[in-house]
Amino acid sequence: MQDPTQVEKAYRNFNILDEYTRECLLAKAARRFSHEEVMAYLTGLFCERGVPVHIRSDNGSEFVARRLRDWLGRLAVKPLFIEPGSPWENGYIESFNGKMRDELLDREIFYSVKEAEILIEQWRIEYNTIRPHSALGYRPPASKVVIEQSVQPLRLTL
Repeated sequence: MQDPTQVEKAYRNFNILDEYTRECLLAKAARRFSHEEVMAYLTGLFCERGVPVHIRSDNGSEFVARRLRDWLGRLAVKPLFIEPGSPWENGYIESFNGKMRDELLDREIFYSVKEAEILIEQWRIEYNTIRPHSALGYRPPASKVVIEQSVQPLRLTL
């Protein structure tokens, strides 16, 4: 996702969503994201949640970089790239991005990337812990994660 700040040029949002629980695992704002940053974010998530079977993403340069693909291959994580111009192939994140845009980005004027980063993280926490989701029986994703972890190990897909 891309959004403008009031006094500076545009920034990008990097969002990672668990397709099963609908939990937003990461929401970062920056001018740009390199494949090294993507690897660092994924490493943290893998250590915290476990290594997923696959990762679904678009074909952005940060996702198709050879070093990232090689690293994922060594971890036996299968990349699932959506076809260019086919957002319906990644419906969960597209739905999430639409909600983020409607409920936060279109309602706020960000004067800096740092301000966007702070407010986006606050919104992410509310999205995960308070906001009801119809697909989850009108419960927030965090409660689904707690229930699933108490029953069986979490199966993570990003």
